[in-house]
Amino acid sequence: MGKFVVAGITQVETIVRVDKVPITYAPLTTQVNSIYTGLGGDAYNESLALRWLGDEVEFMSIIGRDRSVDELNPPGNKIQLSTNYVVQMMEETPNCVILYDKDRQKQIFEDIKDLRDKVYDMSMFAPLAGWADMMVLANANFCRPFAIAAAEHGKKLAVNIRNFCREKEKYNRDFLDAASILYFSDDQLEEDPYDFIRGISKTYGTEIIIMGRGSKGVILFDKKGEFIADYKTVKTNEIVNTVGAGNALFACFLHYYQETGDSVNAIKNALLFSSYKIGYMGTSNGFMTTEQMDQWRNLIWGIRDNGL
Repeated sequence: MGKFVVAGITQVETIVRVDKVPITYAPLTTQVNSIYTGLGGDAYNESLALRWLGDEVEFMSIIGRDRSVDELNPPGNKIQLSTNYVVQMMEETPNCVILYDKDRQKQIFEDIKDLRDKVYDMSMFAPLAGWADMMVLANANFCRPFAIAAAEHGKKLAVNIRNFCREKEKYNRDFLDAASILYFSDDQLEEDPYDFIRGISKTYGTEIIIMGRGSKGVILFDKKGEFIADYKTVKTNEIVNTVGAGNALFACFLHYYQETGDSVNAIKNALLFSSYKIGYMGTSNGFMTTEQMDQWRNLIWGIRDNGL
């Protein structure tokens, strides 16, 4: 069981299933069970995934006064997320609308309100500095001091950069400098992914880099193991909604990597975990426990324990 401090955005997400992205104009479209609204966000989803896997998590986030902190733990949830460090500093909570189709294409509309102007009270982090095994960040502006604090306290830091382009490299430099583990998506990547990964590691000394590639799977770079490899997706569930799959994959990787130090074992488990998650609607639904992971691993590969 690991101890994680996770900091990042919480947002209200409306997920809409459409026939094709980009959509064709129609004055009215009626489809049953095609719209889902709930709380989400990279860090919120990752916190839930880590809790499902049995880890201890302290979640640090900023929401609006239009939402109750209690909403982060909806009635009927089998796990509870600590909300001691979720603060109401905004008038409105960030919002996001996500359109997706059967080909796993997405179109995302975000409104983060005035989140960029908010400063998190870092004195709340001080008691957790010695407690945590790892810090996990989104690259939101208010998370920047967390990256600096991780370096000051000698904590292993993992950052979900998500969509990255060279124009934003300067903005992300604090995160890139401090992180030992990075997650990227190839959605907006305009260069060869292998060259990009090697270049990031060479420039910033990053130990582990994961690049999510949607239906193609992931690329895993391990500096210590001196390898870069492509791993394909696995299938457990029929695909319902792929939104949030990257968050699930990243969180599961961190759980097993923190536990074993084996990046290959961790990425295979993460692919399994995320493949199950995309059978559910909503970014914060569909997570497996470690017991379920063991069962699926044995079913797919016929191998017990962690020997993938």
